[in-house]
Amino acid sequence: MHEPHETGSADGSPKPELARTLGPLMLWGLGVGYVIGGEYFGWNLGLVAGGSLGMLVAFVIVTLLYVTFVFSYCEMACAVPKAGGVFDYAQLGLGRFWAYVSGLSQVLEFLFAPPALAMAVGAYMVPILPESLGIGPKPLAIAALGLVTILNVRGIKQAAAFELAIAVVASLGLLLFAWLVAPSFKYENYVANPWPNGWFGVFQAVPFAIWFYLGIEGVANVAEETRNPTRDIPRGFGAALFTLIVLAAGVMVLSVGVDGWEPVVYATSDLSRKPDGGWQVAANAVKSDSPLTLALGRSDTSLWGGRVFEAMCLFGLVSSLNGLSLASGRAILEMGRARYLPAVLGVVDVERKTPANALIFNFLFGTLALLVLDTAKLITWSALGAVMLYVFAIPALFGLRKKHPHLPRPFRTPLYPWLPILAFVLAVGCFVAMLIGNVNEPGALAPITELGSVVVEFGIFWILALIAYVVVVRKIPHPISAAVPPEDAQSAEAAN
Repeated sequence: MHEPHETGSADGSPKPELARTLGPLMLWGLGVGYVIGGEYFGWNLGLVAGGSLGMLVAFVIVTLLYVTFVFSYCEMACAVPKAGGVFDYAQLGLGRFWAYVSGLSQVLEFLFAPPALAMAVGAYMVPILPESLGIGPKPLAIAALGLVTILNVRGIKQAAAFELAIAVVASLGLLLFAWLVAPSFKYENYVANPWPNGWFGVFQAVPFAIWFYLGIEGVANVAEETRNPTRDIPRGFGAALFTLIVLAAGVMVLSVGVDGWEPVVYATSDLSRKPDGGWQVAANAVKSDSPLTLALGRSDTSLWGGRVFEAMCLFGLVSSLNGLSLASGRAILEMGRARYLPAVLGVVDVERKTPANALIFNFLFGTLALLVLDTAKLITWSALGAVMLYVFAIPALFGLRKKHPHLPRPFRTPLYPWLPILAFVLAVGCFVAMLIGNVNEPGALAPITELGSVVVEFGIFWILALIAYVVVVRKIPHPISAAVPPEDAQSAEAAN
């Protein structure tokens, strides 16, 4: 890892800070880029539990959650433009303990999402490469994760410019997909086998509906690197969310309407027709990480159109992989700077002005996760962390309003307090639904232990995290965010 280049204690010079280079267009590119890979893969795994209509219900609920949440999050991002996002907001609005919990939730989200995306990159690259190489998806996934880590270590301007370019191409790719498959859409195909598990299937589909939008809150994590955060963050945030809603709805409905939901989950070789016209899935069928190419294969798409789209798929996946790696580095950096994680992770490289150590840690963790977890479990862990973040973000908004009334708020949440309350209720509902839906889902350690489900493992993680807080973290002095005016910083210190 990079050696700490912190100055300011020995020679009196200021500590290195993140560079302010981002405008609203770059923020739009980051917001779309963080998320757009979720439109290309991952969401289709929710169809197994929810079916077409169960997944649609989950999608509508989750979309409403994100619309209400983003309005609330924008206010905090403008008032406290710090790299830690919800961690900084909770530290000021709720206190140190809740900052620790919400910050770890954010770190969970951003640690597990990049390896899931890297796995999809590997899956898409395998058929492109010569068979004689014999390279599987996991080595390719690790290589992709390593490359975006190097790019992000080199500098935010380079990473953001790259993100904007591939986000534009990825968005055009989804528009191309819609144009290619729309003529093959049939309503009767879309509503075939719509509720395979009834309403319980909606609960199980929630984390995969969240995958459509997961990571968009990462725009707030580059607030320190935005030229005019009070003006540009609401513009970039709002435009990115609108773009993603339109693209996600079109992709989900059109791909399923080509030939039903089963053909966008399983390969053609794993499916056969039942006498009633429905789909029979083979007992050993493997869920696919490339649903849109499966849908194209069953449409009336020309060969050239399919080939062009397949090439553009990689842009979408790499866009999100790069963007979420960038956001992960900032989230880990801020917790390291405040000593909630090891201080070495809170160092800004003095030459490149990037969180190099945090990014390298993100790569090492992602590599380990790729080796032991499948895509569905990576998505589930990331989504659980994300929804916990949303649950704690709304009380942080109320806390900031009450404890720090003097903070500048150029953007205020509309319909306050009712819109944030709705966001909170939806976030809690989604979190409970995910716990219920995954209570019997085998965990990562199930093959070698009796721990059982993902929910049990998630609970064990938090028990260990709370023990760490009591034994170690709470005894360490933690600085209050520099984004707070002096009079508010004193009250925050007293409250903590």
